[in-house]
Amino acid sequence: MLIYGKQVFFYYLNKHKDKIQEIYLAKECDKKTFALIQKSGKKITKLDFLKAQALAKGANHQGFLALVDDYEFCDIKELKKAKNIVVLNALSDVGNIGAIVRSAYALGFCGAICCENNVNLSAILRSSAGALADFKLAKSQDIMSVINEFRQLGFNIICANNSENAISHKNMQFKDKNVLILGSEGEGLANKIIKSCDYEVKIKMSNDFDSLNVSNAFAILADRIINGN
Repeated sequence: MLIYGKQVFFYYLNKHKDKIQEIYLAKECDKKTFALIQKSGKKITKLDFLKAQALAKGANHQGFLALVDDYEFCDIKELKKAKNIVVLNALSDVGNIGAIVRSAYALGFCGAICCENNVNLSAILRSSAGALADFKLAKSQDIMSVINEFRQLGFNIICANNSENAISHKNMQFKDKNVLILGSEGEGLANKIIKSCDYEVKIKMSNDFDSLNVSNAFAILADRIINGN
């Protein structure tokens, strides 16, 4: 799998050097940086800008690319032993998914389940600043089965939804084991999903504004779940 971008590149170099197969550089580095890269012992290939752009399929690689071992999705069974997980239903923006993974890892969530048709792991790795490499991510095509399975294990099933029935995140009493469900950027969650949850939670906002980016909303709710007041 190809990774690209300065943050994810150096995350792998510092924490997962063993997973790097080959390094590609498309910029001149200072001596200290190049020595650090060279110290990895991996094969280093220098590319011109156009070849690097082609390799990254036009994405902003910042001059740092690497071929690494493929990321492996975890089995949902591994997450059933967790305390707090997030379920992403039909999110389409890999930048949002990566940002959620980054916040989830930083705040102490145990894993995530993507209910998506296509998941671009390389793009998610980049937008998560490398956090995905150390985070458990599972896939499912049936969110209703996920909800039922985790409920039977005693998880509190919560969906983020800005409705009249939703409880303010400041008033919500979270339990020890929680599944937080987030809907797509445009459509949100289907009614059958909302009705299958134990609670709806919303973020109280000011200035008559009722919309937050889904990754920002997750970070606020995750902090409340993990750290309370």
